[in-house]
Amino acid sequence: MLKRFLKYYIPHKKLFALDMLASLTVSVIGIVYPIVTRKMLNTFIPDREYRLIVISGILLLAIYLVRTGLRYFIQYQGHIMGTRMQAEMRSDMFNHLESLPYSFYDENETGKIMSRMTTDLFDISELAHHGPENAIIASITLMVSVIYLMTINVWLALIILLALPLLVGIVILIRGGMRKAFKRTKEALAVINGKIESSISGIRVTKAFTNDKKETEKFEEGNREFVGARSESYKYMAAFFSSSQFVTDLFNVIVLIAGGLFLYAGRIDFADYSAFIVSVALFLTPLNMLIQFAEMLEEGASGFERFCEIMDTYPETDADGAEDAGVLKGDIEFKDVSYSYVENLKLYGIEATEDEEQNVLTDVSFKINSGETYALVGPSGGGKTTICHLIPHFYDVLDGDILLDGKSINRLTRASVRRNIGIVQQDVYLFNASIKENILYGKLDATDEEVIEAAKRANIHEFVMSMPNGYDTEIGERGIRLSGGQKQRLSIARVFLKNPPILILDEATSALDNATEILIQKALDELSVGRTTIVVAHRLSTIRNADKIAVIDKGRVIEEGTHDELLAVNGEYADLYNKQFSRE
Repeated sequence: MLKRFLKYYIPHKKLFALDMLASLTVSVIGIVYPIVTRKMLNTFIPDREYRLIVISGILLLAIYLVRTGLRYFIQYQGHIMGTRMQAEMRSDMFNHLESLPYSFYDENETGKIMSRMTTDLFDISELAHHGPENAIIASITLMVSVIYLMTINVWLALIILLALPLLVGIVILIRGGMRKAFKRTKEALAVINGKIESSISGIRVTKAFTNDKKETEKFEEGNREFVGARSESYKYMAAFFSSSQFVTDLFNVIVLIAGGLFLYAGRIDFADYSAFIVSVALFLTPLNMLIQFAEMLEEGASGFERFCEIMDTYPETDADGAEDAGVLKGDIEFKDVSYSYVENLKLYGIEATEDEEQNVLTDVSFKINSGETYALVGPSGGGKTTICHLIPHFYDVLDGDILLDGKSINRLTRASVRRNIGIVQQDVYLFNASIKENILYGKLDATDEEVIEAAKRANIHEFVMSMPNGYDTEIGERGIRLSGGQKQRLSIARVFLKNPPILILDEATSALDNATEILIQKALDELSVGRTTIVVAHRLSTIRNADKIAVIDKGRVIEEGTHDELLAVNGEYADLYNKQFSRE
């Protein structure tokens, strides 16, 4: 883990070297004051060298001005270096997150991921900046002060050093517990962030159902967990700080008693004893700095562990020798496909939750010819959406195979497969940007004319032109300023612009009123022309004219045929259709 951490210093090695050089100089300057003090007490004052006293004071002031400049450089440039390293880690994490499979996001809340990208990385950057700097300043100052103390009185210095193993023992004894406590604190904070993200995103639902007290209870539950975790970390911090401070206080007692005895016995004179006391303060300062560094190290190390947990999750990768799919015709075939979320999670090294389903699909086989419309119907949780997610290779097929234009999906690059597929879902996700930017997501290099044409074909152009800023109108977070139908038409315009040969409609109209559904269905019908279309629908009236209809239940295809064929069989589809028709 240390090697992985150190690699982030490499791009900043010049700035790091200057920062360490400045820290080293500050450490060396720290020894000047006790040296001058001893010289004054032993020589300048007894010999009445007033001119040398003044010169020494002026020289000391000049050196302190230099140290002030160096400290400014360390604080400013050191933090800049830490911030840049933090930004690089955040970029690495973001890029890695972009490469992770759907499975990862099924198991991890957005708020928890955000906590790792913000709080954890800030603690790491503080360690990256202050860690080496404090370690160098403290270590050099400590060594120089010990050497200098020995030049004053070697036996008195050795007596003080006998207490050092006690301090080392305290660090070794407590640091493990500190790191675990800090990590638990970060996990508890991530839970809070997850609950905040969920509650704020769903604030309109909360208000509609007047469930603000319930959300408060959920938040407070996480808040109490955080207080408990933080209390544990503070317990270790308190034990560590109080014990280590006792050792530093012990140094003062040792100096007082041993120094007094040495002075009484004539083994040290008063001037050297006074200089020794001043130098002991210099010795204690880096010790306290090392104590703070130990605490910072555990805080930053626990954050870096959590960073590594994300970075060690396996990304989506193409099979060796996978080829670009090019432009697909749209032939799709499922051959004895079985799928398990648990097995997929294991493939990427992701721990599954206890209630994760084992098999979602079992021996699913069907064939869709290019340009056909294939509908999936059946009870909720039967596996329809999972089938839709397997076609763009969002999840990996471990048993069986999926063929696109006769080629195994595992032998094609994921990017080229997804480039050929357009998806319109019930839950439309729109970015907090303009209408134009959201449509452009279908084809980033499209011209304004192409964007407008796509909007017209999705029956949303007139609405857009009625807005104050037209296509430059900002739609808010998740398109909150738009109605459900407007969001859906905007997502359809996005797919029109992409112009893929394969189209997946996953309950695209199920949440709309009848009037809006008719308008959306018209746009979807036009979008489907000339494309292989997979439709998931609960309203069976919308898929009567599909070329084939498959009934999916408990992960299996239990019926397949045209609308008329399935009604004639008088099986599950007929039962679903008759029940729905009777309600209508």
